[in-house]
Amino acid sequence: MFASRLSAVLLPFLILLTTVNALHFYLDANEKRCFIEELPSDTVVEGHYRALEWTESTKEYGINEELGIIVEVEEMETAHVVTKTRGPPDGRFTFTSHEAGDHSICISTNYTSWWSSTHIKLYLDVVVGSTRPDVESDRSHIGEMSSRLRELNQRLEDIRREQQYQRERESDFRDLSESTNSKAVWYSVLQIGVLLATCTWQLRHLKRFFADKR
Repeated sequence: MFASRLSAVLLPFLILLTTVNALHFYLDANEKRCFIEELPSDTVVEGHYRALEWTESTKEYGINEELGIIVEVEEMETAHVVTKTRGPPDGRFTFTSHEAGDHSICISTNYTSWWSSTHIKLYLDVVVGSTRPDVESDRSHIGEMSSRLRELNQRLEDIRREQQYQRERESDFRDLSESTNSKAVWYSVLQIGVLLATCTWQLRHLKRFFADKR
C-alpha cells in the first residue's frame, strides 16, 4: 500500500524529469549535423534514429540497407570523444556522460563521394535519463511491484545527480560573482588613491605658485 501511494505521488515528477527530444531533419550525403545537449555527469542517454533515402525513380523516401548512419558524441569542454558508432538506417545508440556540461551529438552518413547528390530524411528521438530496467527479465525473478520500485530508485538517482549538478553551477556562479565584486572594490580603491594623489599634487603646485607670486 505504501509503495503504491509513493508511486502515485512521485510518478508525475519522474515523468517530468526524463527529457525526450524528437525531431526530423534533412541531411545531404556529405553533411554532418550536430546538436548540443547539456547533461549532468553519469547520465544515460538513449537515441533512436530512422534514415530514409530519396529515390529519384519512385520520387519518394525509403529505407536503403546500404546506407550507414554514423553517430559521434563529444564532450565540448574537453573534446573527449564519448562514443562513435556506425549503424544501419534504422538503429539505436546509447552512451553515458562522464563529465557534466555540454555534449555535441553529431550525425552523418557513410557516403564519402563529394559528387553524391543523395538526400536523407532522418527521424531522431533522444531520451535523456537513466535507462529502464529489463522488465521482461525481471518478471522471472521479482514481481511487478519490485520492478516499479527499481525504476523509482533509478529516477530518484537522476534527481540527485541533477540537484548536485545545479549546486555545482550555483557554486561556480557564486565564485565568479565574488571575484568580480572583489576586483570592482580594488578598482574603486585605486581610483580613490589616484584622485587623492592628484589633489595633493595640485594643492602643492598652487601653494608654490602663490608663494612665488609673493
